[in-house]
Amino acid sequence: MNVFKSLKIAGLAGALLFSSLSFASAVNTGDNDVAIHGYDPVAYFTMNKPIEGKAKYTATYDGAIYRFASAENRDLFKANTAKYAPQYGGYCAMGVALNKKLDVDPSAFYIADDKLYLNYNADVQKKWLQDVPANVHTADRVWDGIENLSVAETNAE
Repeated sequence: MNVFKSLKIAGLAGALLFSSLSFASAVNTGDNDVAIHGYDPVAYFTMNKPIEGKAKYTATYDGAIYRFASAENRDLFKANTAKYAPQYGGYCAMGVALNKKLDVDPSAFYIADDKLYLNYNADVQKKWLQDVPANVHTADRVWDGIENLSVAETNAE
């Protein structure tokens, strides 16, 4: 009986772990849960270019760690995370419009309506820029369905 009970507990623990891993995929993170490959999300708005953040200036949002070039940028982020956090959890915006979660190149970015959109690379960004309003509309609709799916689930063929 104890073996059966132990197996049930192990199964429950595994299910909880799996569900928490699925939830964690709502934000695109790399090593050590760092978002945007360590780039400063505020710098996109204030300097209009990607700037690498420093490990000494961090903030946590939505289960991810964001790095900043300065304490001032970190504080701006904390004061208005909805403005500065990248759309679609930092996954490729064009990928989301195509029902996929793809990683990003931090230099392939675009700001529209005071929101940060990142893309897989410069070529994908060209496609995104062909019709930003339509792509945003599609990606917003699709994101609700894939936000909590794993990368593997959205990229399975």
